[in-house]
Amino acid sequence: MSTPPDPPVSALPRLNDAGSRVPGGLRTAAAYAWRLIAVGIVVRVAFSVLGQFHRIAVAVFLGLVITAVLRPVAGLLAQFMPRPLAVAAALIGGMVLVLGALALVGETVADQRTGLEKEFVAGIDRIERRLEEPPFRLPADAFDDLQSRIGKLLSDHRSTIISTAVSGASRLVEVLTVLALALFCAVFFTHSGEKQWQWLCDQLPDRARQRFAVGAGAAWRTFTGYTHGILLVAATNAVLVGIALFALGVPLAVPLALLEFLAAFIPLIGSPIALAVAAVVALASKGPLIALVVVALIVVIGQIEGHLLHPIVMSWAVRLHPVVVALAVVGGAVAAGVIGAVVAVPLVAVVWSVYQALRGGTGAPARGAAPAD
Repeated sequence: MSTPPDPPVSALPRLNDAGSRVPGGLRTAAAYAWRLIAVGIVVRVAFSVLGQFHRIAVAVFLGLVITAVLRPVAGLLAQFMPRPLAVAAALIGGMVLVLGALALVGETVADQRTGLEKEFVAGIDRIERRLEEPPFRLPADAFDDLQSRIGKLLSDHRSTIISTAVSGASRLVEVLTVLALALFCAVFFTHSGEKQWQWLCDQLPDRARQRFAVGAGAAWRTFTGYTHGILLVAATNAVLVGIALFALGVPLAVPLALLEFLAAFIPLIGSPIALAVAAVVALASKGPLIALVVVALIVVIGQIEGHLLHPIVMSWAVRLHPVVVALAVVGGAVAAGVIGAVVAVPLVAVVWSVYQALRGGTGAPARGAAPAD
């Protein structure tokens, strides 16, 4: 009896072929996964390199902010005078306004210093007496012991405090350097931004200029819209807080209003922090009742900012969900502190607007006017 011939090798099942046993969806996910890992590594390296030059990045960012604010003013003045003179007038006017606000704050603090010392001492005494009464019933010597411990702590760490003060002085020099570089960049951005934009477009390949112009135009429109909007929101918050604190008789109303103006540049969390400082000042100077009114003011200002100012003023420039804004602020603060919290929201808004513009495929001229126009 003859045996049947062996089947050809190609007809046998390939039991060792691992790919035949992997579902197609998993193979697709794996293909995307290694690509995402590669992109993540590149982004990580890029941010590590940029982190070494973060002062330059901050200076350029501040220069763009100053440009977004002063460029319309310089354009208006350029209708009546030469462009260089218009830029100089806008820049000097802005510096005078900022320095005038700081001088007003300093003068207010100097004028109220004597009265503030008496009010704060009396307020702390009132707080101590209330804490000694029911329901707290703290011992009378608790605060004396606390003061002695604070004094001992300061004396034990005197060298650390001195070194911190010295490092703070060096930080002040760094801040002044960054501000000087930001002003230098803002002057050239405002005066000859079109020429710089034209030069940058000329360095790109012809096929990439149109998409680059579309993305850059969307980015600049979003950035300027966010800058103008956040300035209006911050100014409105500062005026409301200043009026309320002045009406309540809280000392340092002008400095606290300026603090509210600066804190408003950090969305969602900046204003409550500034008003919490105001509540502490009100507690120490005017007692718990006025402090509770200031705490209620935190809620009122938050509702006005979240439900009135941001939807009306900034919805046309920044179309981000509040959850995205909160995650951006927290993520920026974790990554780069206060500067990261300030930069995070406009950065996310710019990236999102560029993505939408490129996805929509809207056309824009690659040569000619800069995105600021």
